[in-house]
Amino acid sequence: MTSPWTFDSVLVANRGEIARRVIRTVQRLGLKAVAVYSEADASLPFVTEADEGVLLGAAAPAQSYLDVAKVLEAAEQSGAQAIHPGYGFLSENAHFARAVADAGLVWIGPSPQAIVAMGDKVAARNLVGDAGVPVAPGTREPVADVQAALVAARSVGYPLMVKAAGGGGGIGMSVARDEEELATAFATAQSRAERFFGNPSILLERYVTSARHVEVQILGLSGGRVVALGERDCSVQRRHQKVAEETPCPVLTPPLRARMIEAAVRAGEAVGYRGAGTVEFLLDPASLASGGEFYFLEMNARLQVEHPITELVTGIDLVEQQLLAASDLPATFDPDAVVPSGHAIELRVYAEDPKRFLPSPGTISHWVEPAGPGVRVDAGYAQGDTVTPYYDPLLAKLCVHGPDRPAALELARAAVASFEIEGLKTNLPFFTELLANEEFIAGVYDTGLIDRMRAPKPGVST
Repeated sequence: MTSPWTFDSVLVANRGEIARRVIRTVQRLGLKAVAVYSEADASLPFVTEADEGVLLGAAAPAQSYLDVAKVLEAAEQSGAQAIHPGYGFLSENAHFARAVADAGLVWIGPSPQAIVAMGDKVAARNLVGDAGVPVAPGTREPVADVQAALVAARSVGYPLMVKAAGGGGGIGMSVARDEEELATAFATAQSRAERFFGNPSILLERYVTSARHVEVQILGLSGGRVVALGERDCSVQRRHQKVAEETPCPVLTPPLRARMIEAAVRAGEAVGYRGAGTVEFLLDPASLASGGEFYFLEMNARLQVEHPITELVTGIDLVEQQLLAASDLPATFDPDAVVPSGHAIELRVYAEDPKRFLPSPGTISHWVEPAGPGVRVDAGYAQGDTVTPYYDPLLAKLCVHGPDRPAALELARAAVASFEIEGLKTNLPFFTELLANEEFIAGVYDTGLIDRMRAPKPGVST
């Protein structure tokens, strides 16, 4: 029988839990899964579970997971015909996407043109704004220096978000409430943008105080249609980086949700999006009483860390849909009949100090995952594995799915209590705190929640 796929083997250009998760779907579909790994990761589960593994090089990302030539050599050596980049590393690198295509391989992701368009935050703002997507007041061109920033700020208005035009993950991002703070924030953001992304360009945007971070999962299907699979609330953040997510967003009304989903689809259509992507918005909670106002934040041209909770409420395997779109095959669901069911929560379990959120590498001496109906764990490690300081310290994503939000919260509490990890520090104690927090339980939190949780209590010395 002739296979409908345009490839029969997929190289997963990533590591840890996301590599393991992609490998699982690739193998379920009857395709060969090839892992690439660094010397530091040689014994991790994603390597041993793949059909084949290829060593890239030393532990440092620049000598392994970020080395385009080595990844392409690994594809040639293994006979892989397609490359899935996961998230992070090379996933939003247009040069890599082009190199994959130039090598005669299938790129499982959006086009290089879409990656470029969405990778530059200034260009992305202008593109989606011109397509009718709400954007916050901000600069239409990158700001060259502090003096230009001070001039631009007078028309945009304070408070301002100062952020790297070509970055992501909260890196190179800070808030300025006046000219003095802007001068300091600009210098810091520009330095970090240059160091992490090789691009010193800076964007200024009006800062929404006490905002909620809400994103919409989109899929660009093989026929060119862009569909939305619901939203996720990602407002529980530390240092602008997500820690917990849930779907649906507890405060969205049906009309507001419809507007947000329509805007996300419009953004995807504006760039001719294909595959899985996420359109992120800032929602102003103060506007909810009058219908709700939201603004485009950015578009992630890849699979998101938090994609499992969308899978839990829709029953749709997003990695499978990525593979289908890349192979010019139709989706396995009816785009007009997607109705999310129940409530799902994801907690990102890190090897880090639960108070200060600083990385805590070490060897895992004991590991027992929670299990049972409604519980899903996407883990990158197991008992006996060592968490090194070379990469993001994400250990696992603990996800739960219940018939409603109260049920999901109860499941999450039980799952956190039964997740046993010893040998290094983890942020599991923080999640016990979070799930007992009155703001979070009520669903009325915003991106400042963790800062408030960690603020010194009156009369208590620190």
